[in-house]
Amino acid sequence: MTADIPGAGPEATDSSPLPFVAPCRALRPAAPLRWVRLGWQDFHHATAPSLGYGIVVALLSIIVTSIGLRLGSYWAVLILLSGFVFVAPVLALGLYSISRQLEHGMKPTLSVCFRDLRHTFGTAMVFALALLVLFLVWARAGSMVHVFFPMRAQPHWSELLAFFAIGSAVGSIFASLTFVVSAFSLPMICDREADAITAIVTSVNAVLRNKSAMAVWALLIVTLTAIGFATALIGLAVVIPVLGHATWHAYKETIDASAWPLIDPA
Repeated sequence: MTADIPGAGPEATDSSPLPFVAPCRALRPAAPLRWVRLGWQDFHHATAPSLGYGIVVALLSIIVTSIGLRLGSYWAVLILLSGFVFVAPVLALGLYSISRQLEHGMKPTLSVCFRDLRHTFGTAMVFALALLVLFLVWARAGSMVHVFFPMRAQPHWSELLAFFAIGSAVGSIFASLTFVVSAFSLPMICDREADAITAIVTSVNAVLRNKSAMAVWALLIVTLTAIGFATALIGLAVVIPVLGHATWHAYKETIDASAWPLIDPA
């Protein structure tokens, strides 16, 4: 939905009927590069709280990796870390709050972040539950791939190639679904008094109407996250905050959510 809708705009009042989906703006393919640059600026302006969030995420990733290794399975590590794709959007709620505070000229504080988290907790948990179900289905699909492609102690390279090709294809389907529903939904929940279903439909609509720009955005997310993993997970302490802040700017540039009441940032 890109056209004007009834009730959208600053003239909307509390008594105005809310539309089912927020309209989106058309994006140029290079727009995600600007989002990353703005995300880095937010990280620079709020280094302490942003880095704190990043360190927590990096530590969680290291703990998950350690658990997988103790189970004696590299595949367990791969599945557990892949689940990061599903929980990262929810973990980034605090980062959206930081960017929101900067946007309103406030000095970002963790107390405001926690207040925002309390305010959006119910709606965010509905969204998190949907992601959890999606992750469990993906985990089951991943285990089935492993069942149909048993690995020997010394597998041939062709076996490994087939395993990773099919596993990546299956994983990409679920990762794409996660990306589509979460690209703009959680920032909207953090910014406006919107329910989870409306935010999800809004996100899906915006992604489908800006396929080129969102393909570039997805590629940037994958590339930067891969860099974080390649640095023994330590790089995630910076990558995740930058991507979280960039996602906020992506939402503000793409979605016109003015029909919904603004959550007071003060």
